[in-house]
Amino acid sequence: MRAVCLLSGGMDSCVTASIAKNAGYEIYAITFDYGQRNRKEIECAIKIARFLNANEYKIIKADLRTFGRSALTDKIEVPEFEEGRNEIPPTYVPARNTIFLSYALGYAEAIDADEIFIGANAVDYSGYPDCRKEYIEAYQRMADLGTKRGAEGNPIKIMAPIISMPKSDIVKKGVELGAPFEHTWSCYRSGEKACGKCDSCRLRLKGFEEAGINDPIEYE
Repeated sequence: MRAVCLLSGGMDSCVTASIAKNAGYEIYAITFDYGQRNRKEIECAIKIARFLNANEYKIIKADLRTFGRSALTDKIEVPEFEEGRNEIPPTYVPARNTIFLSYALGYAEAIDADEIFIGANAVDYSGYPDCRKEYIEAYQRMADLGTKRGAEGNPIKIMAPIISMPKSDIVKKGVELGAPFEHTWSCYRSGEKACGKCDSCRLRLKGFEEAGINDPIEYE
């Protein structure tokens, strides 16, 4: 069995790829160099791919700085975590998961993979619309209609195994599977150590705290 796994370098994609590996899939991993300001996540993704002994690993250039309008790709300040915030934060990257999944879908069809694993999470997250269960289901319908395999009745399945899990359960699952959390990076800001203040850091720290497990990476 072959699976395409999207590796961002973060804990969610790391655990998701570990789930695929544990299920017996051959891992064909891809990471996107999309012009993100923080390059450390790419370095971490490479380490995770090696740890998982991926059968094949690709870094795909898709420069989303062309569009900008995101704190992750443009000169926009990364905000600190704010409890109870309802609006979509400036760290949202326009249509990012749709773009990434489309590359993954083409890759999966080319290598005859049966599944695509993505670490989308709709519980403890920043409110991104492309991390919701409804979005994954809609993308699945599009993939079924828009591919040769789908038209022939053998569609490629979009797997989002942690989409309904709180961060604490993701941490526990990762520990259970031996996921290399020490090689992951969640911080939206660039630096030798994670800032501990952005949305992603705070949600990660909360997950480890609630799971009763020490986060192995360093914070400022």
